[in-house]
Amino acid sequence: MNEILEKYWDQYTHLLPGIVRSLIAALLIILGGRLFIMVVNRMIRRAVESTKIKIDESLGTILRIIINYAVIFICAIMILENFGFNTAGLIALVGAAGVTIGLALQNTLSNIAAGIILLVLRPFKKGDLIEFGANTGHVRELGLFVTIIETNEGVFISVPNTNLWGPPLRNYSRSKRRRMDIPINLAATDDLVKASSLLEEISREEKRILQAPPPKVIVQPVPNMTSANMGITIILRAWVPNDQYAAIHQDLLRAIRERIVQADLRLPQKPA
Repeated sequence: MNEILEKYWDQYTHLLPGIVRSLIAALLIILGGRLFIMVVNRMIRRAVESTKIKIDESLGTILRIIINYAVIFICAIMILENFGFNTAGLIALVGAAGVTIGLALQNTLSNIAAGIILLVLRPFKKGDLIEFGANTGHVRELGLFVTIIETNEGVFISVPNTNLWGPPLRNYSRSKRRRMDIPINLAATDDLVKASSLLEEISREEKRILQAPPPKVIVQPVPNMTSANMGITIILRAWVPNDQYAAIHQDLLRAIRERIVQADLRLPQKPA
């Protein structure tokens, strides 16, 4: 037994320095990759928490995942090459597998691509009120594959990202101010001057209405002014802070209704 061990020792002892060097190099590659991942993750976390560099939290998570796996793959290739393996075939095999998987998962990859574009361009963010197609709701979560929307009725909708990136989308939360149009239908025989003055007075009393641009009252044209039953529509148009839109809208509707009744203005009568 000792003779066999001595024989193998004499045959392979000259390889030990190279093996040790390869092991040390592999260890250094692993430590370097680990250190690089830690530094990048810390930079991404600071960018997400920073007020100057506005990076979405979901985008930061995706970047960390992509960078982590990319560094692990590169380190694995470097270690294999360090031990003398031919990695060209492995890289070609991984590339071919990636193409095959990509063809099989076209719709899924389209959703991932759309999700990354949405996170980078940020047409909306978490908490925004958006409208797409026939649906309106608040964004609760933006992921790689789907976006979760909560409607005003409390219903959660899972929307594939491609459905949000392609078609037109309205974001009601993006601007700091929002225009409010409140139409009021009056009888054709009512005093327009009196009704307009009433709306102007209400707009002056509501301190939350922005004064730039100033609120105004618009008389909407009526096709047939000879019909007494047709009625007339006047519109109170005002700009308000976006985050107070719903509250101001409700308060103005209530105030306008009460003042119209007090002013003895009548709603148009429906034909018999």
